[in-house]
Amino acid sequence: MGPLTMIQDLRFQDVLDILFLTVFSYHLYIWFRGTKAFKALVGLLVFGAVFTAARVWGLFLTTWVFQILWQVLVLLLIILFQREIRQVLERVNPLRTFGLRHLASPGAWAQGVAQAVFSLASTKTGVLIILEGVDNVEEHVTEGHPLDSEPTLELLVGVFHKESPLHDGAMLIRAGRVSQVACYLPLSSETGLPKQWGTRHRAALGLTERCDAMVVVVSEERGEVSVALRGEMFPVKDPDALVQRIRDAMAPSAGVSTWRDRARLLATRRWSTKAVVFGVVCVVWLALAGQQDYEISFQVPIEVQDIPTGLTLVEPVNPRVRLWVSGLRKDASILSESNVQARIDLRGVEKGRRIVTISREHIQLPNERLTVVKIEPSSMEFVFQQGP
Repeated sequence: MGPLTMIQDLRFQDVLDILFLTVFSYHLYIWFRGTKAFKALVGLLVFGAVFTAARVWGLFLTTWVFQILWQVLVLLLIILFQREIRQVLERVNPLRTFGLRHLASPGAWAQGVAQAVFSLASTKTGVLIILEGVDNVEEHVTEGHPLDSEPTLELLVGVFHKESPLHDGAMLIRAGRVSQVACYLPLSSETGLPKQWGTRHRAALGLTERCDAMVVVVSEERGEVSVALRGEMFPVKDPDALVQRIRDAMAPSAGVSTWRDRARLLATRRWSTKAVVFGVVCVVWLALAGQQDYEISFQVPIEVQDIPTGLTLVEPVNPRVRLWVSGLRKDASILSESNVQARIDLRGVEKGRRIVTISREHIQLPNERLTVVKIEPSSMEFVFQQGP
């Protein structure tokens, strides 16, 4: 059965199946991205694809070997990455998906933050500032001290001054206000990063690999300003460029108040990633759906054979029965009256009304992998009369 036939035969359950797996796979990617377990997860998916292909193609020995290795690998991954798995399970909260927060639009506070950052950069003061997006960053940061204040120049200088006990951590700005200070962030596990990048840069990348926050970094050695977003680092030359970066990062999350805004945000945030995940899920679904146990119902005409000479069938005219047939989806979904026959041998019948039982023996299917589950009606009354 070709992909086009599969698409034409889509049911509501199939659409729901694809959408659920897309949402699950997307969140799985977002949760594991940037962790040490991500590369192992990709390898496991490749391993699973090879195992599935071997099973579909009937490679007995390969399937047997991979089945044993699969069980061992799953146990090893659970042992080696129990911390990451625990974090993922802790994040499984259905309310988070729909709980998109209303965030403050970046107004005057963005300009103030930009001026303060470049003022600190001119004195080569190390700075690490988290600008929270839609995703809650508290599950990724530790040991922060609560604070509620506007992000003024005086506050930023006081927090990040080299003599301050809070200068080593990161400042969290939520909805335009300073929420926490002295926060510690997860470090990026990426290899091959520039050697001049210190702990601040690795911490900024580590957080943005796990959520949609933007992190502003000032290098203590060089006084350079950079922003980390979606696991990438971008240099910033002046305060105006930083303000524009902040507005671009925060604008998609601002003003989310109605359900239409929420639906639009869900569709447009990381749309390229969602499109890739959706495409992969569709390809895998099309590859595997043909092996699904499937049941189909349709009507076929009854072909009446060997009516005795001199008798004519009066009723019913164009008799039909409804069949319920089960089997693999690749076989069952293409069934129709064009390739299924219902034939009844009426030799030996006599004039008048006759009840004929319709059984599975009267149904001819394209192959033996299919099974007739039900026939309705299971019997039919025929009326014969003498003459042509």
